Amino acid sequence: MLQELVELVVEVTACDACLVYLPDPETGDVVLEASQLPHAAEIGALRMKRGEGVTGWVAEHKSVVALGRRAYDDPRFKKFPTLEEDTYEALLSAPLVAGGEVIGVLNIHHREPHAHTPEQIGLLTFLGEQMGGAIVRSRLAEENARLQLETEEMKRRLEDRTLVERAKGILQERYRLTEQEAYLRLRNESRRLRRPMRDLAEAILLAEGLDPDAIQGKRGGVENP
Repeated sequence: MLQELVELVVEVTACDACLVYLPDPETGDVVLEASQLPHAAEIGALRMKRGEGVTGWVAEHKSVVALGRRAYDDPRFKKFPTLEEDTYEALLSAPLVAGGEVIGVLNIHHREPHAHTPEQIGLLTFLGEQMGGAIVRSRLAEENARLQLETEEMKRRLEDRTLVERAKGILQERYRLTEQEAYLRLRNESRRLRRPMRDLAEAILLAEGLDPDAIQGKRGGVENP
């Protein structure tokens, strides 16, 4: 998504390069996360503290910085030897904003001196707001998907445990085993057959005429007699 947003910015601003920085939630550093020019080694690794460099200054002050020529001579500028963009003349840096908070920084570069008009600055500010909202929505979607996966995994583990516990009870009753002995029998058989304990538990339940789905509560929570 970030790469698509970068390409959109390049298209509408006619810049020569575009970089997107997002904050590291643990350190608060701004980290390079997307670029028009290839920066495989720098993506996710190149970082600045808030207030450091023009990018860090924009993140800290929530303000746009427009440098029309010799941007690298600005006292706030921090140069990285691996970034070709740091040799370009003009830099326009804008905060990515969502809910009034800065959640990143958008930089566009021009190789030659470039006078940034109020219209261009307004456009980049607008793009920063739109990109900020899109990034936040994407993060929420990812978080919801992660939580859903975790919930499904917990549910699966609970179902497995329910089946294994019921199967253990059957083994205990049938063979006069202790709970530990019944568990070890299931575990050893699982290893011998190279099958999950859940599969063996289901087989034991089916042999007793019990429905594993009903025991797991998948059919109204009513177990077969």
